[in-house]
Amino acid sequence: MINHLELFAGIGGFRKAIDLLGKDFSIKTNCVGFSERDPYAVKTYKANYNTKGEVELGDIDVFTSNKKNITALPDFQLLTGGFPCQAFSMMGKQEGFNDARGNVFYRITNILNEKKPPFILLENVKNLKSHDDGKTFKEILKSLRECGYTNIFYDVFNTSNFSLAQTRNRVFIFASRVELPFPFHFSQTAVINSFSPLNGESSVLRQKNILDVLEKRTEQKYYLSHKIKKTILADGSKNFRSKSEINQLIARPLTATMVKMHRACQDNYYSDEFLQAKKPIDFVKQVYTKQELQEHSIRKLTPKEAFALQGFDETFSNNAIKAGVSNHQLYRQAGNAVSVNTVYAILYHLFISNNLLKLK
Repeated sequence: MINHLELFAGIGGFRKAIDLLGKDFSIKTNCVGFSERDPYAVKTYKANYNTKGEVELGDIDVFTSNKKNITALPDFQLLTGGFPCQAFSMMGKQEGFNDARGNVFYRITNILNEKKPPFILLENVKNLKSHDDGKTFKEILKSLRECGYTNIFYDVFNTSNFSLAQTRNRVFIFASRVELPFPFHFSQTAVINSFSPLNGESSVLRQKNILDVLEKRTEQKYYLSHKIKKTILADGSKNFRSKSEINQLIARPLTATMVKMHRACQDNYYSDEFLQAKKPIDFVKQVYTKQELQEHSIRKLTPKEAFALQGFDETFSNNAIKAGVSNHQLYRQAGNAVSVNTVYAILYHLFISNNLLKLK
């Protein structure tokens, strides 16, 4: 049995991975509660999970301000969370713990000190490790140790290594307050070595490249106007230079702001000429000038495709759409989500390969 608490849940990437693991290996799973203050994310969450009887923490700052709320939480073995990364992101001002958003990390420690679950799995942007010359990351590890988690491991995991067609590097922190079997390894390499032998025999989505995700034809509203193509395909401006390319077989990292349509060096765009080609993989090897590309029919990802690149199937995105979640919010949710496959692979390594549940 895996009882878990999902903090900063978003649309429930950790929960989805836990549910799939439970389904594949006949393990009962139970989410005792979740925290999320974005009402649109909650709408998607509730459209896909039965949350009846679960504690809805809402805004974690408000919830943890009253210790009785924490004490009343049901016991659980695993705490998960992708705590807000804006304060640590390469694209942000990188103010870290001087930013109020960065301080929500301590709401996690408030819960850990009271409930003392055996295991923690946290996710954040890759830059967290190097922020403020490593001081921020050291503070996080120090805080976890002070909560009793003496066994702490971390590494950077790339989504593309776990059967999803997206480059997405994120740091995962695994911590335990119980003794672990010896030897115990937690790294991207160790998790890949555990996950790979499954050879597709799991419930996660499996993609070799973007062609396993993209629809050959979609609605006209997703296509770029001739006017905007020039901006999208530009290699930069006076203060920003980068090579803009489309038709990438492995998608660039999805962002929460992709609805705004950044340049093709930051977002993902695909041409009908690529999608309709007899051999699309050979098509991408051809060299086109920017002027030639502007004559191609180019589109952005659809929300369903963005969700798939994060490991959420069509039923999941359809449920959100049926619940009335707008495309604007769906793009934002996909960009903010944790990659389901990466979490699944980590959980498989921890609880199946290493059978850590027996240590609870």
